Amino acid sequence: MPRSMWKGSISFGLVTIAVEMYSATVDRDVRFHQVHRDDGGRIRYKRVCELDGEEVPYERIGKGFDVDGETVILEDADFESIPLAAKHVIDVVEFVPAAQIDPILYEKSYYLEPGKGAAKAYVLLREALARAERVAVVKVVMRQKEQLAVLRVHDELLMLGTIRWADEVRAPGFPVPEAEVRRQELQMAGSLIETMSADFDPADFTDDYREAVEKLIEAKVTGNETVPMPGTEEGAEIIDLREALKASMERLKKDTPAKKATAKKTARKAAKKAAPKRAS
Repeated sequence: MPRSMWKGSISFGLVTIAVEMYSATVDRDVRFHQVHRDDGGRIRYKRVCELDGEEVPYERIGKGFDVDGETVILEDADFESIPLAAKHVIDVVEFVPAAQIDPILYEKSYYLEPGKGAAKAYVLLREALARAERVAVVKVVMRQKEQLAVLRVHDELLMLGTIRWADEVRAPGFPVPEAEVRRQELQMAGSLIETMSADFDPADFTDDYREAVEKLIEAKVTGNETVPMPGTEEGAEIIDLREALKASMERLKKDTPAKKATAKKTARKAAKKAAPKRAS
């Protein structure tokens, strides 16, 4: 089981619920790093001052903000004076209908697990939210930054979804298109939509580009189109690059079917539910 990334409590009214937070998603993109084409050596970047050309140690690096041709330099001590909400509290601000939150606002999702002795209060909030058909708008401090978020019920768990602030959403920047549409054209478009309609199951979709990249890498490994990893000290244990890459590819292949099976099982479970559970 993955380690929790945050521990704290949900606070609404006089009720406090201890919870632990886990990321609900994982990035499956194939990650590359830059190398020297001639020998495979890693490309490294140094922190260099543009004025004197000297490399700057991390402890001498501050944060800067440009204003009217001048740079404001901020130190860690400056940020300590900024008031923040309690660092380990998910503070409920209000309860709203979920439909009122535009999907454009949503960012990242997290599972919330009840802490020790908090199961009853956790279930109480979960059932109350489901019965009211509402979500909780909350504020929480994550990574030294205050976040606006939504607390909602998902598959009998409480989930936290971070959302953007209103001023972070751009206006389209172009006029709304207008054109005259004939009734027959609208009927034909409606018929096409009806023909292509289905129940959404995320397990039905795969990242074809990622799979193609993985096959490309596997083909190069099989064809001995690799170079030894540089920097291995003499006498040190040498890892077989080909075997390591093959093992990585096999693990990716095993993870993908398991992920699909889990998603389909969840979808079937949801379809069997006639109605959400309610507190008695």
